[in-house]
Amino acid sequence: MPEPTIRAALAGDVPAIAAIYGHAVRGSVATFDVADPEPAYWQAKLDSPHPGDHVLVAEDTDGTVLGYAYSSSFRPRPAYDRTRETSVYLDPRAVGRGLGATLYARLLELLRDSGIHLAVAVVAQPNPASDALHRRLGFREVGVLEEVGHKFGAYVSTRWYQLLLEPPGAEGPGPD
Repeated sequence: MPEPTIRAALAGDVPAIAAIYGHAVRGSVATFDVADPEPAYWQAKLDSPHPGDHVLVAEDTDGTVLGYAYSSSFRPRPAYDRTRETSVYLDPRAVGRGLGATLYARLLELLRDSGIHLAVAVVAQPNPASDALHRRLGFREVGVLEEVGHKFGAYVSTRWYQLLLEPPGAEGPGPD
């Protein structure tokens, strides 16, 4: 079976990205969204001018988008400019093929190439597969926020991970 192609997302991928995310919105606590975002939300991610913002898709040989990974602003303050929050979502039919790890590894490469210092990930609990993925990719658990979200009639905790993308204490691109 040929491997899917990992590439930068295009405007034509927005419906597939939205459908994959919508499945997570309606059927899991992987996201704390309770309604599907409008397509403009996804287009804004694709259009972001920040060098650390990326959206990648995994495309099957027939052109079907099987999953996506993205990085975006961690917080809206300038001091966080070299930190990015990361996420990966797969079409349910693509789970278990190692595709999440492939997408995520490529995203982390792009973040390093973009001069990003730290990647942060938030994993709703319980999610042993996502916890294992983050650890396998080198992320370190840095904390748990107990019952921070409420979805499907229950409180949900999140586990926080971080991954230094350049050596600890690196100076960065210039003066603050």
